[in-house]
Amino acid sequence: MSTADISEPTAHHGQPLARDDAQDLADADRGFVAGLDPCVVRDADGRVVWDNDAYAFLADDCPPTAHPSLWRQSRLVARQGLYEVLPGIYQVRGLDLSHITFVEGERGVLVIDPLISAEVAAAALALYREHRGERPVTAVLYTHSHIDHFGGVRGVVDEADVAGGRIPVIAPAGFLAHAVSENVFTGPAMARRAGYMYGALLPKGPAGQIGCGLGQTTSLGSIGLIAPTLHITETGQEEVIDGIRMVFQLTPGTEAPAEMNFHLPDLRVLCVAENACHTLHNVLTLRGALVRDPSAWARYLTETLRLFAGTTDIVFASHHWPTWGQERAVRFLEEQRDAYAYLHDQSVRLINAGLTGSEIAEELRFPPALERAWHTRGYYGTLSHNAKAVYQRYMGWFDGNPAHLWQHPPVAAATRYVEYMGGADAVLAKARTAWEAGDLRWVAEVVHHVIFAEPDNAEARALQADALERLGHGAESGPWRNFYLMGAAELREHTTGTRTPAAGRTPIAPDLLAALTPEQIFQSMAVRLNGPRAGDQRLLLRWEIAAPPAGTDGAGGLATPETWTLLLSNGALTPMPGDAPRGEKPHATLRLARTTLNAVLSGATTFPDEIAAGTVTLDGDPQALLTFSALLDKPDPAFPIVTP
Repeated sequence: MSTADISEPTAHHGQPLARDDAQDLADADRGFVAGLDPCVVRDADGRVVWDNDAYAFLADDCPPTAHPSLWRQSRLVARQGLYEVLPGIYQVRGLDLSHITFVEGERGVLVIDPLISAEVAAAALALYREHRGERPVTAVLYTHSHIDHFGGVRGVVDEADVAGGRIPVIAPAGFLAHAVSENVFTGPAMARRAGYMYGALLPKGPAGQIGCGLGQTTSLGSIGLIAPTLHITETGQEEVIDGIRMVFQLTPGTEAPAEMNFHLPDLRVLCVAENACHTLHNVLTLRGALVRDPSAWARYLTETLRLFAGTTDIVFASHHWPTWGQERAVRFLEEQRDAYAYLHDQSVRLINAGLTGSEIAEELRFPPALERAWHTRGYYGTLSHNAKAVYQRYMGWFDGNPAHLWQHPPVAAATRYVEYMGGADAVLAKARTAWEAGDLRWVAEVVHHVIFAEPDNAEARALQADALERLGHGAESGPWRNFYLMGAAELREHTTGTRTPAAGRTPIAPDLLAALTPEQIFQSMAVRLNGPRAGDQRLLLRWEIAAPPAGTDGAGGLATPETWTLLLSNGALTPMPGDAPRGEKPHATLRLARTTLNAVLSGATTFPDEIAAGTVTLDGDPQALLTFSALLDKPDPAFPIVTP
């Protein structure tokens, strides 16, 4: 896209913005080597999995349908191509939500954080090699356990080279367990909400999806995972790979449960993973996750400064652009640290003053220096929803008011609200008065009740869609904008889930499924069990799982065969390693390879088909397996969000 100057934002739907000093623009363009032309990536079937050219409209001035600050951020983030950080370190940006980094060694190149999808990672590597030569990949490094930092690994290395010990894969301690565990319990729900958060299938344009603050959106290609072979287990651990000397700092429980920064002392360069970016990050991501600890986040950034500030001239992350110069790098890290510390400490102070999460969100503001810093603005995380997350972390869902202890669920409450307010027509008339007064938040709240009481009320759906769209156009946060616009789209189209990328994918990628331990697999079955229907059943199923041959896919951490017993009683499923307690005889015993179990769980085959084929042996009562399978719900990847 054009490198024309970014227009100066003005006050708009929130706190006034500082004058743009153009430093971010200079940094975002610094070291540009070449772009990908066209910047469109397709899979083997010709399906588009990434289209950065769709954001060419961002070269224009900010329209009334976008927050000027988010428009500015999106223009910076949408820049794409190969960039030199300094001689020997290169990044390809603008090919996914995250960036991929290449550090040149003595024989080849170290690849850092290979994006979400194999197709975009391969395109990035090809662009790098086009301008830097056919250097072999000599190592891969995952900075943390989120999918946008490892999912494209099969686009840059062959697993046989990793298994053969020719290419190490480096990751922080606990990486594999955390990389797959997020998908075990609530993966389908998170995927549905991620479709709202990133807006990957919203139309790109001035009135549509313009980015998500952290990156533009998520690629839609093939997700993979190759297990690490070299684990970083302590801060200060030093490794030399292909002549590249790295000193590591573990930062667990910050932006990800398994994460690490690392320093390149010979180059005076620091990689801060996703712990310090050019936006305020999420304490609780809107797609759903466990609440993060901003206090620990701040403490680890303090440690980062103590360990590396005096020997660092450049800081880069796997999102956005680097910061050059020791003084600027230190100030950037200090302000990021102070933002998370302030967010945590002041939220807790207000909790102890008796404020609820929503009250804290309305009151909390950064001090002037942090308000003036572009990189602490709420392009991705926001002070509003992060303050509520801190409240949730310490206090939970209940605000202490007994009136909120046993409230009606949404439809029942909506029906009563609408009746008390004089019926749907009266509510909509009052909502239009609020619309004229500019109180869009109140419009969205009250019309929500009409829709949940009368889902087919066309006037309510149209008014709510208009309100959500206007709220989206005024949002400085990319995820807020995308949530609002996705809700508006689904209300207008009378659809749910058709714009969700996950609706076209299996709930979990095959590589991630293969990395699950047997216990995680059986726990995933436990949360799919329909307890009310299973309440009067008692079943014992014994599973004898054979490990696949060494070096093959699907081991799931199995080095030797494992035996597990599943006990179904009182509507609860209890996985137990080994035999049943007290020598109770199982109703059925299944003997199968782990790869066969993976194939069944992925939906590629069924237990009856595999039994017929002889790849699954069943001893005992065949009806027991059928009964058990029938009690497992299939998650809905397209459940309604803005309608009941």
